[in-house]
Amino acid sequence: MTDNPLLQDWDTPFGLPPFDRIEASHFRPAFAAALEEAEAQVAAIAADAEAPSFANTVAALEQPGALERVASVFFNLSGADATPELQEIEAEIAPQLARFRARVMLDQQLFARIDAVHAARDEAGLDAEQRRVLELYHRDFRRAGAALDEKARARMTEIMARLAELGAAFTRNLLADEAAFALKLQTQDDLAGLPDWLVDAARAAAAERGWGEGGAAAITLSRALVEPFLKYSARRDLRETAWRAWVARGEGGGETDNRALVAEILSLRAERAKLLGAPSFAALKLETEMAKTPEAAEALLRRVWAPARDRAAEEQAALQALIDAEGGGFELKGWDWRFYAEIVRRRDHDLDEAALKPYLSLENMRDAAFDAASRLFGLSFAPLPDAPRYHRDVLAWEVRDAAGAHLGVFLSDPFARPSKRSGAWMSAFRGQHRLGGAVRPIIVNVMNFSKAPGGKPTLLSYDDARTLFHEFGHALHGLMSNVRHPRISGTSVARDFVELPSQLFEHWMETPEILSRHARHVETGETMPEALRDKLKAASHAGQGFATVEFIASALVDMALHTGDGAADPMAVERETLAESGMPDAIAMRHRTPQFAHLFAGDGYAAGYYSYLWSEVMDADAFEAFEATGDPFDPATARRLADEILSQGGLPEPEVAYRAFRGADPSVDALLRGRGLA
Repeated sequence: MTDNPLLQDWDTPFGLPPFDRIEASHFRPAFAAALEEAEAQVAAIAADAEAPSFANTVAALEQPGALERVASVFFNLSGADATPELQEIEAEIAPQLARFRARVMLDQQLFARIDAVHAARDEAGLDAEQRRVLELYHRDFRRAGAALDEKARARMTEIMARLAELGAAFTRNLLADEAAFALKLQTQDDLAGLPDWLVDAARAAAAERGWGEGGAAAITLSRALVEPFLKYSARRDLRETAWRAWVARGEGGGETDNRALVAEILSLRAERAKLLGAPSFAALKLETEMAKTPEAAEALLRRVWAPARDRAAEEQAALQALIDAEGGGFELKGWDWRFYAEIVRRRDHDLDEAALKPYLSLENMRDAAFDAASRLFGLSFAPLPDAPRYHRDVLAWEVRDAAGAHLGVFLSDPFARPSKRSGAWMSAFRGQHRLGGAVRPIIVNVMNFSKAPGGKPTLLSYDDARTLFHEFGHALHGLMSNVRHPRISGTSVARDFVELPSQLFEHWMETPEILSRHARHVETGETMPEALRDKLKAASHAGQGFATVEFIASALVDMALHTGDGAADPMAVERETLAESGMPDAIAMRHRTPQFAHLFAGDGYAAGYYSYLWSEVMDADAFEAFEATGDPFDPATARRLADEILSQGGLPEPEVAYRAFRGADPSVDALLRGRGLA
C-alpha cells in the first residue's frame, strides 16, 4: 500500500491532495486500509482499561484518521467530477461506510463510556467547548440508536446501509438523466430571441458533446443553460420541450426513474424515526434544529406563502394580459412564465439582462467577493497557480487573515460539465481544528456556470453572481472557523442556521461600494452606470411572487413527505400538498420530488428545505444591523459577525450565537420587506 497516494503523507503545498497522482483504482484499497485502521482505533477506545474520560473517549474519537482523508477526497470528486468507475465505487463504498458508522454509533461498550463521561460532566472540569462536544456526541449516539435493544440496533444498521445505497443510486440516476438530455439547436430560427452570450454558451455545450459541426448549439439541463433559455427563447415549442425535460428529471421510466427509490427512502426514514420513538422523521430531524418542531417550520412557510401566492397571482395576471394583448391565444404555462416575465421586467424597469451581463464577468465577481471579505474581515487572497487540481477548470488561492497569518486554501470549480452533479455547493477537502495541532481548512466552491467558448470571459446572470456570493459565504464560514474540535468546526451547525452566513453574504454583492468597483464592462472596462444600478435596485422585487412560491412549494412538499405517510405514494403527496396550498398551475416546484437531491441524495436537507427561509429571516435582520450603522462594512458589526458566528462553528447553540451578534431575536418582518411582500 506504500505506493497508494491516498495513504501517504502529502508533501504538496498546504497539504492539498496530490490530484495528479490519484487514480480511481487507488480508492478501493485505500478505503479498505482506512476502514481497517478506523475499526482498530474505535475498538481500542471502547476496550480501554482506563476509566472513561473526555480525553480517552471523546477526544480520542475526534482524532482524524486516514478514513476522513480518503472519504473527503473521494466524495468531493464523485460530486464534482464523477467517472463511471467512481460511480461504481460509490455504489460499493457508501453502504460499507454506513455500516461502519452504524457499528460505531451502536457500539455498547463505546456508548457506555460516553454515557459515563456525560453523567460525570459537572465534576470533570470541562471547558465550554469540551462540554459542548460531549453533549453533541452523547446526543448523536442516542439519536443513532445506541440506547435501543439488540434487535432494534441491528435493524438500524440495516436501515442506514440501505439508505446509503439508495442515496448513491438517486444521485447516479439524476446525473444520468441530466447528461442524457440535450436540445439541439441547428437553425437561426432555433436560436430566435437568444442573446449572443447564451448562444456562445450553448455552442460550447454542443462542442463538449461532439456536436460542433455546422455551428450547432445545445441546451442541456444545467440550470445555467436551461433557465436563461426559458427566459429568452422566442420558440414556444422549444421552450416547452426544455421545460418538460427539466421538470421530469428522475421520473422518465426505465432504469433511471427515482420514484421507487424515493418511496423506499421515505419508508426507511419513517421506520428509523419510529425505532427512536419519534412520531415522524420530520419530528426526529427538527428536534435538534432551531425550529425544533415541524409545526414551527411550517408556520413560517405558511406565513410567507400567503403574501407570496397573492403576489404570484398578480404577476400571472400581468403576464396573461401581455399574452392576450399580443394576440397569443393561449393560457400561460410553466414554459412561458420566465419568457414573459423578462419582457415585463424590461418594459417596467428598462432592465435587459443582456445589457447587464457584460458587467458581471466571472472573474470580476469573484474578485468582488474577495474584496467584500477583505473589507469586512481583512482577508487577503493570493493565487496558487501551481497548486494540485482535480480538473483543469479549478483555481486555487491561499487565504490569509488580517494579521497576515495563513487561514486556509480556497478552491473554485465554476463550470458545468457532464461529470458534475447539478447545483452549487461548498465542501471541504479538510476542515479546521486545533486538536493535536493547528489544522487549517481546504475549502471548495462548486458551481455550474456555462463556460464561454474560445477563451472569452464567462458572463454571469445576476442570479449566477448571487450564487457565487452565496457559496462564498459558506466558504468563509469554513475558512474563518477557529475551534479546537472537528465535531463543531466550520459549517457543523444546525441545518436551519447554516444558510445564514451564505445568504447574508449575498447582500454585499448589491452594495454600491462593490458594484461600482467590480461591475465593469468586459470590453470597455467602464464601471456599471449608476442608472443601471438604480434600475437593478428598482427591479429587485420583480418576480418575487414566482421565486418565493416555487421555493416554498418545495419546502411544503418536503415537510409533507416527512411528516405523513409519504412512502405510500410520494407523487400523490406532492400533488395533494400543492393542490391544498393553492399552487398556481403555471408555476412548478423549484425541485420536484424525483429530482430533489437536497432530500434524497443524502438526508442533510431532508425535512429541512425550509431552512433556507428560516435562515433568510436571520440574514435579512442581520444585514439591517449593518445598514443601521450607515456603513454596510461597519468594522464593529463585522467584528461581531466574525467573533460570534463565523469563527464559532457549532460551539454555541445557534439562537445564542445570533443573539450575541444582534442583541435580539430576528423578526420575519425584515424578510417580508426584503422580498417586497410586506
